[in-house]
Amino acid sequence: MTKIQVQPGIMEIALYQGGQSSVEGVSDIVKLSSNENPYGAGDAAKEVFRKSGLNLHRYPNTDHESLRAAIAEVHNLDAEKIICGVGSDEVLQFIAQSFAGPGDEIIYTEHGFSMYPILAHACGATPVKVPERERVVDVDAILKACTPNTKIVFIANPANPTGTMIGGNEVARLAAGLPEGAILVHDGAYTEYVEGFDGGAALVEARDNVIMTRTFSKIHGLGGLRIGWGYGPKELIDVLNRVRQPFNLSDVQMNVAEAAIRDTAFVEKCRVENARLRAWLAEALAELGVPSDTSCANFILARFASEEEATACDAFLKKQGVIVRKTTGYGLPHCLRITVGDEAGCRRVAHTVKSFKERSV
Repeated sequence: MTKIQVQPGIMEIALYQGGQSSVEGVSDIVKLSSNENPYGAGDAAKEVFRKSGLNLHRYPNTDHESLRAAIAEVHNLDAEKIICGVGSDEVLQFIAQSFAGPGDEIIYTEHGFSMYPILAHACGATPVKVPERERVVDVDAILKACTPNTKIVFIANPANPTGTMIGGNEVARLAAGLPEGAILVHDGAYTEYVEGFDGGAALVEARDNVIMTRTFSKIHGLGGLRIGWGYGPKELIDVLNRVRQPFNLSDVQMNVAEAAIRDTAFVEKCRVENARLRAWLAEALAELGVPSDTSCANFILARFASEEEATACDAFLKKQGVIVRKTTGYGLPHCLRITVGDEAGCRRVAHTVKSFKERSV
């Protein structure tokens, strides 16, 4: 029998691990492991979802026209330069699939989102990990790592799992310094948590080598529906649409997302509450000897004295029904990523960490 060959890179992929959602034997759970919106989706989105069962037998449209128009209207963008996907992950996949392959290199940073090397391996390209500077994207290190084989540079800004962020001038310097033919992908999953931030849209307009991505999974509270979008030069978006499945989004996804994007009051409320409770939680943990970098997202990266202490605290939190995210796989074994929950959730985290610390003395 002929041996079936697997495409290059695929067997190098370590399967993505999502945030834990349950603990055996514990019923009163606070899940703070997946950076979900503790307030769920807005009322407008939930109302559209409730009414969404009437046309389940109909195929959805293939061009996402209404959703793209809504995104363009709210964010003052060109609808013709928007592409929608099954979460922003699918848009990132389209980019890797379309612009990199065997012999090419895809750059990501050492604590960057774990999907980036997976996407590189999936298209047969070589993932290149670049050091960060104190858990912050280092533009000079990225530019130094570039070669004529560099085709894509992925950065998350704000970053996951660190929560740190680089400014617009630095992002522009990175885009300008890339080799000819390379694309900068600005992953903006947490854009809405930064007041006044455009997620890289102005840079997309100014250059021909930048694509930005956004998601409905975080501040819009639609993680369970899997909807995301990208914005880039029209000629690049046209390429991505050629590999996109025509019915990749259902009417349910598109209609709910359109309601969510237009509900700007809900988004602002969530941003303000997140900023307030993020600052409170970071300060409360710092007072317990658990510092974190200034976060621009909806989580904090709590730093412990050692990997052993972080592991022990994680186990203690779980026993008390508080689930956070270990970051060993991100090269941060002494840290725990903690989603900013509602006020009760944040206070429970702080109280439990305090109990852990007192118990450890």
